[in-house]
Amino acid sequence: MKPQRRAPVRPPTRRAVLLAAALLATAAPSARAAADPYDTLRHRWLDIALGTGYDPATEPYAGRLAETGELARGFAAAMAPTPTSLWPGIPFDPPAGITQSYGRLWTMTQAHVQQGTGSTGDEDLLAAVLRGLDHLSATVYNPSTTRYGNWWEWQIGSPRLLMDITAALYDRLTDARREAACAAVDHFVPDALLTDYSGTSTGANRVDLCRSVALRGILGRAPDRIALARDALSPVFPYVTTGDGLYADGSFVQHTRVAYSGTYGQVLLDGLGRLLTLLAGSEWEVTDPNRRTVLDSVEHAFAPLIHDGLVMDGVNGRAISRGHLKTDDRHVLRSDHFHGHGIVAAVALLAGGAGTAERERWYGLVKGWIERDTVTPVLTSPQFGVADLARLHAVAASPVPAAPAPVGHRLFAAMDRAVHHRPGFVAGIAMASDRIAAYECGNGENPRGWHTGAGMLSWWTGKRSDQYTDWYWPTVDWYRLPGTTVSTRRLPDRAGGEWGEPRPDVRWVGGTTDGEYAAIGQHLKGLESTLQARKSWFCLADAVVCLGAGITCTDGVPVETVVDNRNLGEGGEQAFVRGPGWAHLEGHGGWLVPDAVHTLREDRTGAWSDINTGSTAERRTRRWQTLWLDHGTDPVDATYVYVLLPGAARRTVAARAADRHWLSVLANDGTCQAVHVDRLGLTAANFWRPGTAGPLTTSAPASVLVRRTGRTATLCVAEPTRTGEPLEIVWNRPVRSVIRADDTVEVLAAGRLLRLRVTPGEVCATHVCEVALTG
Repeated sequence: MKPQRRAPVRPPTRRAVLLAAALLATAAPSARAAADPYDTLRHRWLDIALGTGYDPATEPYAGRLAETGELARGFAAAMAPTPTSLWPGIPFDPPAGITQSYGRLWTMTQAHVQQGTGSTGDEDLLAAVLRGLDHLSATVYNPSTTRYGNWWEWQIGSPRLLMDITAALYDRLTDARREAACAAVDHFVPDALLTDYSGTSTGANRVDLCRSVALRGILGRAPDRIALARDALSPVFPYVTTGDGLYADGSFVQHTRVAYSGTYGQVLLDGLGRLLTLLAGSEWEVTDPNRRTVLDSVEHAFAPLIHDGLVMDGVNGRAISRGHLKTDDRHVLRSDHFHGHGIVAAVALLAGGAGTAERERWYGLVKGWIERDTVTPVLTSPQFGVADLARLHAVAASPVPAAPAPVGHRLFAAMDRAVHHRPGFVAGIAMASDRIAAYECGNGENPRGWHTGAGMLSWWTGKRSDQYTDWYWPTVDWYRLPGTTVSTRRLPDRAGGEWGEPRPDVRWVGGTTDGEYAAIGQHLKGLESTLQARKSWFCLADAVVCLGAGITCTDGVPVETVVDNRNLGEGGEQAFVRGPGWAHLEGHGGWLVPDAVHTLREDRTGAWSDINTGSTAERRTRRWQTLWLDHGTDPVDATYVYVLLPGAARRTVAARAADRHWLSVLANDGTCQAVHVDRLGLTAANFWRPGTAGPLTTSAPASVLVRRTGRTATLCVAEPTRTGEPLEIVWNRPVRSVIRADDTVEVLAAGRLLRLRVTPGEVCATHVCEVALTG
């Protein structure tokens, strides 16, 4: 007689879990008190990680769950343990073979515990997961192993996934398996990593480390581990003035000197959202009052860098080169929209623990990004599992109205970035200094990002947000990034060093803004080059005025300023037209340029693997329209002036070029770059050294912006060199009285002219004085 086959043991349905949670919430106080705190936190973590409140039979969940099941079954079938691997082609040796193996086991785990995967409760799949866990524990990820290769794999990537798997399968694991998982985390993430805020245990990395240790404490019923993780978050919260973390002006830096709001910043926001939600209401709740900086950062630090669902590549570091990673089983394009969606999802997660007014504002932001992203729709974004999808759909279905796209200027002086939002376009400026790296490469990623901090000017019109998404980085000419001034000397891959090592020896980088318009400047020194230049951008209502001066080089090669380099897509046929002093590109906008501007339309072919050793080798071709100014070989004090008009119609560009009174260039040399736009009532100047330009005089290097509105005017002053020494500003214009002035501004004279003394401090902050005018 054949033995009867036992039916697979199926886990409780999500509906049963939700019902149990509801019953627990309405239980008597004595029953709630009796609830096991570790089980409560573990189930809460699974709700965060696996999702609640969705119907697995409806889209987009059904398709995502079915895909998870299909991937899991394929992984289980292909598993072939050896002493050096768990799957063929994924050795434990670098790069990230251990983490990728745990990643596949996590996919298999999700397929087993979630509904609608086609493998829900499959005992054979569970057995495969357990076999994989045992193999990794026995061969490589255990306390007897000394880590090698990339520290991240051992201390963040692998333990994070191992703890998720252990939490999801907790009741199906033996005591020995749970203890082995906890012991591995204790070994690879020792206490010293969380008691000393330095090295790799800072910023976003610290949050990831705390995540694994907190879960290890929950799963191992070790209250000291949970408390350690909670307390180790505290150094992340306060604003910093150097190194990794959030700055008071909204900047976020990782790796000591890399602008990283888009990738590491997303990790920080997402990780803190998970931990704050996990521990809320428990005896380990995060109560540090400095956590307020993280909540404030949603609107202050992150939202200004997001445009229609994408986050600007100027704050994505070496991640701009990732594209299609070979280790990405879902083959998701890791573009600016991919990174932006990560922040959008993190905001939705963090909103769950925010106050009512704050949550409504954040929901409005998220709904606006969802509605405006037509390139990669957020609500079906392939990078998300059902948990993030459920949270985002809940926000989209909420009655909170979508927030409109922002209008205004944000200067992130601490990370040498500026962002200009207008009704018809958005622009971002990426610079570098002795504080912020010219670019970052490392781990085989982004070896040709040399000039991304040389004044790269990225911009989007209101109708297009795919300019830097569609195979931009594999096919762009890396010597002709938009807005940059470069020596054409050929550079080797990884020139200047890895991990943000290339930093120009310059201080004057930054500017000033009144929140609507701005004067931004950069003292440029070329990478492994003798090139020097002074570059300014005056960000206005419908234009960006671009000035260059002091362009000098002795490299023995031509020096170019790249007016623009637009990605036209595959075989793009957009009309490009030139007129006297102007040029226009259909569907993009126009430029006011010297007649000597050079232009080129060409097809360029590349693969992500050309710029990232971990990416696929598929090759694609894109068409490019390039405009550049040739300053000749070994120029001395060369200059340029051009104007960007994003989204402008051809007739608008032609009319602006014919209007000789619209723009006055007051100065463009090694002392000062300054402009006046009468119809805006604006005068703006970047003083590289003491001097006079038009009605403005300064006693020290400074950035000055004056806006006249009716019978009042506002002066904004900053000191980008950050010496902290007082400076005097004179505006040669009759002033009737001073309406208000910052505490850092002393009025020395007002009447026939205005004289101010500004005590700036050692940050590039804007100091404001508002006056009433005579006549």
